Amino acid sequence: MVNLPLRDESSIRYEGWRIVAMCFAVATFGWALGFYGQSVYLAELTRLHGWPSSLIATATTFFYLGGALLVAFVGDVIRVIGPRACLLGGIAAMALGTALLGRIDAVWQLYAVYVLLAVGWAGTSLGAITSTLGLWFDRRRGMAISLALNGASFGGIAGVPLLVAAIGHFGFADATLAAAIAGVLLMPVVAIVVGRPPLRIAEHPAGPGAVQALSSGAIRRDAFRDIAFLTVTIAFALVLFAQVGFIVHLIAYLDPLIGRERAAAAVALLTTMAVVGRVSLSTVIDRLDQRLVSAISFLSQAVALAIVILSRDGTLLLIACALFGFSVGNLITLPALIVQREFPAASFGVLISLVTAINQVTYAFGPGVIGLVRDLSGSYTLPFAGCIVLQLIAAALVMMRGRS
Repeated sequence: MVNLPLRDESSIRYEGWRIVAMCFAVATFGWALGFYGQSVYLAELTRLHGWPSSLIATATTFFYLGGALLVAFVGDVIRVIGPRACLLGGIAAMALGTALLGRIDAVWQLYAVYVLLAVGWAGTSLGAITSTLGLWFDRRRGMAISLALNGASFGGIAGVPLLVAAIGHFGFADATLAAAIAGVLLMPVVAIVVGRPPLRIAEHPAGPGAVQALSSGAIRRDAFRDIAFLTVTIAFALVLFAQVGFIVHLIAYLDPLIGRERAAAAVALLTTMAVVGRVSLSTVIDRLDQRLVSAISFLSQAVALAIVILSRDGTLLLIACALFGFSVGNLITLPALIVQREFPAASFGVLISLVTAINQVTYAFGPGVIGLVRDLSGSYTLPFAGCIVLQLIAAALVMMRGRS
């Protein structure tokens, strides 16, 4: 057995931290255009073409479902072509899709462009970034992933206001072209910085993966008979359905109430508070009842949605967006913390992948369903009220532990 030299992952000079910085930039680009940008696209495409919001939101659902399917294969793609080629391919697809989005004039073109965006999303989002960083980090992997994924929040904080400002100055077509050019400029930096991963990590995958591969079928079968797993999975699926649907429709809802610029500021405030909430809770979450924290988070979002429905005051609407945003980041990380605490360590990888897959497929329908109910009812009151109901059901479900 060959003993490869150990690398000091805690050293600032370790090459992996440059990969973290690069993944932060990729996440900023990917989430700005692939996730938070959906809210801008919905409002602009409705305004430019007069298409029903339900039609555009259904295309968004198509995008999320396609992305969820492709994400399942990202790890295999990285093993075959390497992390650099995967990230470059994701950026290229996202940039091309964004540029074309500003030039479509038919519904079928919208769906074709969203296929490209789904490929881009798979290559620039959670699966690609965590798989890439896993090749450089072992002991500091959690910290590396956490730092890199702050780029996701930054994509909402900076990306959406910049995109809205560019649309206001240059128009939708030129603004999307400018966003695509930003991605093209990022590509040579990725090509230079992201090289070959350390040999010791590439050739010796972490041990738990082998255990999971041998027992994953049995773990999944047992999970679907376990009340503790089902309540966590269903609760977070319902909440993320409401959360993603609300965020995608947020600008379209706020635009006629407070104007496009303040609506973009509301999205930026929401994502800023997501960072604040995640960082502040991370210091104490290990000492808290994580299911209770989840239930409180669900209820806080329900209160925020109630304020959004009932108020027309600009300041109060911004406060509601801040309250809603405080839990956005935590609702991504809490399922993993609950699974880690309540289930055997050997099952963690399989179970959290299963939870994530179910959540992604579920929340993919959020924008489309909310858009459809909005068109049928004539306003956002009914679909947002439905989201409140889902939040309340989820808060009750997540407190059903099912095991001592």
